[in-house]
Amino acid sequence: MIDEALATLRALADDTKAAEMAAYHKSPRVYLGVTVPQITELANGWREQLTVEDRVTLADELWQSDIHEARVAATKLLTQARLRPDEGAWALIQSWVPEFDGWALADHACDAGRRRLQADPARIDSVEEWTTSDHMWTRRAALVITLPWTKMNFPKPEDLAIRDRVLGWAASYTTDPDWFIQKAIAWWLRDLSKHDADRSRAFLAAHGDKMKPFAQKEAAKFL
Repeated sequence: MIDEALATLRALADDTKAAEMAAYHKSPRVYLGVTVPQITELANGWREQLTVEDRVTLADELWQSDIHEARVAATKLLTQARLRPDEGAWALIQSWVPEFDGWALADHACDAGRRRLQADPARIDSVEEWTTSDHMWTRRAALVITLPWTKMNFPKPEDLAIRDRVLGWAASYTTDPDWFIQKAIAWWLRDLSKHDADRSRAFLAAHGDKMKPFAQKEAAKFL
């Protein structure tokens, strides 16, 4: 299946777009110039044909190819709310995290990971381990993958506990000078402010002075 999948992706290659993507993303891997909607359509078709186990296997092989579009396709194969059993998918997504080297693949992978985290919120314990990593993209992923907890209008007590737990992580990040970390804090607070303005305000009152000015402004955008 992997050979067929890669051949299908390569058949859609656009050299001009590939060069533009390589210049934009800067990560040193092969780019084909295939758009995300095209990749999503392909992945949806593969998903319908394969068992969950086979999808995890194909996703692993696509990721290992180190072709940008193949890695995007790997994440799309696992981006589904209902996936049973999903232990293999969650383990695979976690294995990708230390390899993140840019926002695009990281965000696609975290999109898939959110579904698995929402399916079993106890997995938050594993995510917390990412917060002390020496790898910036791993630390950032802890905030990006937990974004669903910013968007809940009627959170249960256990959801509020996770919300407060992640805000604690964000507080520990506020002195991190990395732009992407500061942006992730702001992203979390900005989205949270639409559904729980009091928590966002309280965070900024307690920790905002340690954040970069651009992040403070972004976090408070809707307050």
